[in-house]
Amino acid sequence: MSQASFASDAALHLDNQLCFKLYAASRAVIRAYKPMLDQLHLTYPQYLVMLVLWEWQSAPPAQPTVKALGERLLLDSGTLTPLLKRLQQMGLLQRQRSLMDEREVHLALTVAGSALREQVLPLKNQLLCEHAVDLDELAELRGHVGQLLERFMALR
Repeated sequence: MSQASFASDAALHLDNQLCFKLYAASRAVIRAYKPMLDQLHLTYPQYLVMLVLWEWQSAPPAQPTVKALGERLLLDSGTLTPLLKRLQQMGLLQRQRSLMDEREVHLALTVAGSALREQVLPLKNQLLCEHAVDLDELAELRGHVGQLLERFMALR
């Protein structure tokens, strides 16, 4: 077997695929979050929505709309709409059509949605402790993955 053929064979091994490692790590992290999210009665995608809405409380965008949320989460409105409906049914957010353009749907946290934030931090800290996460390593990894995401998003 030649060096070139070995290299091409190794390039196709599952354990050499960054995409697989990212996929498997993402699933494992989401699975680790599940007990915390169960206590909050949220799914992981709902949690991501809430994170953005909590961010918007302190630094609101010009237009806190479904479109802006989709851009922030890299999700389309068809994916977001059922999540937002469920969060509204749970009393965590309000959706309101714009008076200027009824295609625009504005989002706002309810008092209950804002209050839920206070329950998250202790649970998240507990999760990080239970899994012995090194915060410096986590920050470094997040930075590298963020750079990778930016590169791939630039190709769109």
